[in-house]
Amino acid sequence: MTDAPRSTADPDTPAPDSEQVLVWDPVVRVGHWVLVAAFAIAYLTEGEPAWLHTWAGYAIVVTVILRVIWGFIGPEHARFASFVRGPGAALGYLRDELRGTAHRFLGHNPAAGLMAVALLVCLGATTWTGMAMLAETGEGPLAPVMGPAAVASVYGVGPAHADDDDHEDDDHGGHGADHEQWEDLHAAFANMTLGLIALHVLGAIAGSLAHRENLVRAMIDGRKRAER
Repeated sequence: MTDAPRSTADPDTPAPDSEQVLVWDPVVRVGHWVLVAAFAIAYLTEGEPAWLHTWAGYAIVVTVILRVIWGFIGPEHARFASFVRGPGAALGYLRDELRGTAHRFLGHNPAAGLMAVALLVCLGATTWTGMAMLAETGEGPLAPVMGPAAVASVYGVGPAHADDDDHEDDDHGGHGADHEQWEDLHAAFANMTLGLIALHVLGAIAGSLAHRENLVRAMIDGRKRAER
């Protein structure tokens, strides 16, 4: 007597292509991999060459801004309202995942949603502090509001005098206390982002194993198994 064929409704059975649905739109997918590549370039170059580090940072800034806007006007699964939950929900999901009873979400689960927000915040803070460092040299988009000329106008001194102060700092082998503070914050946020990325990768692996689906591939082609 032969075994009866396994039902297609069995959750352990991979769904055929006809049962795959589009979850992640191109803006989410492309933005995700741009952030991956740009952060890797910026972190590994550490400012050498400076132009590559800077432009990788700009790519992150533009992508983060676009993703935040898309989080309010994009399709269902891209919107923050569809996946942002509180820490309690995230911890509850992680607890259930460890027990093997976690509910499968077609979009981000509560833990992944919280991680996505944390990464956007840390990436934004990393690039902001980096641009603040550039501004102190009179370069970058923040220079008009944080550069030597802007600082000089606030303290009532001429831009030339402010530049002289900067040169004096350089002559003493430094960039000034403010620059060092921005540099320390920049490094701290970059390392914090790297730690979050490591947790994010572990979470993707755990989610893939728990729900028997390739979450990395889903972020490439945008498709996941339909809910049944």
